Amino acid sequence: MRLRLPALIVLLTLACPAQETQTLRVPGLEQPVEILRDKWGVAHIYAKNQHDLFFAQGYNAAGDRLFQMELWKRAGQGRLAEIIGPAAVRRDNNARLLRYRGPMEAEYSSYAPDAKDILEAFTSGINAYIDNLKGDYPQEFKLAGFAPEHWRPEDCLSRNAAFFMTSNAGQELYDAQLVRALGPEKAANLLPLDPRVKLEAFPGADYSGLSPALLEEIVSSDKRIELAPQESNNWTVAGRLTASGHALLANDPHRTIALPSLRYIVHLVAPGWNVIGSGEPALPGVAIGHNQHIAWGLTIFGIDQQDLFLETLSSKDPLLYKTTSGWRRMSVVHETIRVKGAADVDAALAFTEHGPVIWQDTASRRALSLRWVGAEPGSAGYLASLSLDRAEDWQQFRKALERWKLPSENFVYADSEGNIGEQSAGAAPIRSPEWTGLLPVPGDRHYSWRGWRPLDELPHSFNPPAGFIATANHKMIAADETHPVSFTWDADFRFRRISEVLAHARNSGRKLTREDFGALQSDVLSIPARELMALLRGASLPDDDAAAAAKMLLRWDCRLEANSAAAALYEVWFAELRREVIHKAAPEALWPAVEAWFSPQMAAESLRHPRAEIFGNPPQAGRDALFASTLASAWHYLAGVQGGDAEQWEWGKMHTVTFRHPLDKLPGTSGWDLGPLARPGDDRTVNSTEGSDWKQNVGASYREILDPGEWDDSLAVNTPGQSGEPGSAHYADLLPLWYRGEYFPLLYSRAAIEKAATTLRLEPK
Repeated sequence: MRLRLPALIVLLTLACPAQETQTLRVPGLEQPVEILRDKWGVAHIYAKNQHDLFFAQGYNAAGDRLFQMELWKRAGQGRLAEIIGPAAVRRDNNARLLRYRGPMEAEYSSYAPDAKDILEAFTSGINAYIDNLKGDYPQEFKLAGFAPEHWRPEDCLSRNAAFFMTSNAGQELYDAQLVRALGPEKAANLLPLDPRVKLEAFPGADYSGLSPALLEEIVSSDKRIELAPQESNNWTVAGRLTASGHALLANDPHRTIALPSLRYIVHLVAPGWNVIGSGEPALPGVAIGHNQHIAWGLTIFGIDQQDLFLETLSSKDPLLYKTTSGWRRMSVVHETIRVKGAADVDAALAFTEHGPVIWQDTASRRALSLRWVGAEPGSAGYLASLSLDRAEDWQQFRKALERWKLPSENFVYADSEGNIGEQSAGAAPIRSPEWTGLLPVPGDRHYSWRGWRPLDELPHSFNPPAGFIATANHKMIAADETHPVSFTWDADFRFRRISEVLAHARNSGRKLTREDFGALQSDVLSIPARELMALLRGASLPDDDAAAAAKMLLRWDCRLEANSAAAALYEVWFAELRREVIHKAAPEALWPAVEAWFSPQMAAESLRHPRAEIFGNPPQAGRDALFASTLASAWHYLAGVQGGDAEQWEWGKMHTVTFRHPLDKLPGTSGWDLGPLARPGDDRTVNSTEGSDWKQNVGASYREILDPGEWDDSLAVNTPGQSGEPGSAHYADLLPLWYRGEYFPLLYSRAAIEKAATTLRLEPK
């Protein structure tokens, strides 16, 4: 199946006429700045000093993404109810609980010595753009009924966006829910703990009523409603394995598929700066990309950076909580939440010695407080890139990563000298030795953080003998790690596939190219499907619809192409298998909770190594019987939704993506949404297209392939476009490239840029 791209994309792709140089006079600049915008919408900013560089970055980003930036800012401030109404009050309350409240000097200096100066220049540029509009704001503001406000440097220090980069607090509540129902030993059997470890049973801990649902209103600023894990792929390959002889690096971070894209590409050039790549539009600098010396990419590492404390409250006063040294009063900060169309709300924000109180139940005299890295100075997501952007070699790269606290990441590295490397980074708490961090702990006991793991103790390698390094959110720590930084990791399916492709090329002597890297970023061969087919091949099945389904699957190449009938059958079958395994492994009362958290990796492991307590005795016969029943039901389901002719089934008929604008429910926004578009892959393929109800809502909106030997040969793609304004030539012009798995040149030299760009000159006023 091939769904037609919306007509809007075609119109916008054609609507980019050549323009002469424009000049604007802008208050706040010290010297003239040139912004060369190439035909793919990427701004290359040339300034004569650092202040003007970041002033122009803020001015330019606001020109493309002001509405998105304003929503991001308000989400971090806890001020969405002002423009949305009562539905956002709880979300605003929680955002204020997560706000950084420590010393500001330590906060700014943690990112870079000049971070405050950079943020002041950046936000001044945003404000200059807002002022230049003279009240004629983009149409999104007119439809939403509010106006953008001036920015301050502290508005860029949001912690809200980083909370769900790792789901440790939610994982603890899920673990507690299982322990409450099943006990520690049986609960551990439903958790993908690696390394395997016993769940602690804390004396007197009352886990009743605890579940991940308590965190539903703590919502990251790049989300609509759903919460989803954050994944990515990256790899770097030594020049001896490439056709050019240069080291090559690839990265495709996976985040919410949104409109506009979470990512924004920019090129920053000034004395001391020449960096290009992507970041978030509301932040200065470049988070992922390269400068003239080094290239880097990142994936989530998964350090456990959050802990929940179960506080005991006084029966006489709910603000008194029990500590190791006696009763203590919570500190309470009162803030006013202004609410559109309703009365103001007094937010009483409570804090214990551990951190903000995110849940309280006076009837049972319990509360949950959060200890997390976001309370530390320097933990606003990605801002440590202000130091990383200026690193010139491996040593400076690692030194800059000492500043990187949140989110924790696996960084791959390549440089113009041909070196490659990997360094995992992020603030890793050292916990009391009797405590793993897997469950909420009593607040009146001696459970504490005792400092931070040094960078040298986190995974790293430099010029490894294998000739390549790959990471994909999988377990990176050593098997014999004495004090693991985490016990939960993403499945290793994507990592195994990337390593398989790179190792095959190395072993065969075939040299890798940028085109090979692009093909691998779009690769949809499913490792779990291949393993499941091996099990199916030896299964005993009745001669009915199950046999017909098995026949289709066993002649399939295990590639999840959008037009594949077998891919559609496999996806429906695996979903049914996973559900049935859950129903056999967990009591019915826990099915909804387990279905939300039980990983595909655990389902696959249960099928590879069947146990009698799940499948009966003998377990292999029980597993084969489950194969038969679920194959037949998957066959019937597809016949019901796509017709009786199995050859006409297609994965892409049910697996689609739609880019939704935040205002798409308001009148006057017809045509702003893009899609639906048929998609290949799933969350277990390198081309990760994760989602619920078969719809993709997480994946790689940004991809880069970087060549340190010839920077102008680097490639990138963002989607759907660089601009967030409907009607802009760059609103959706990159979607056709992304949809086809293609790229545009990430031009770096001024000579190459000038051949494909128009110029905007900003002059001081």
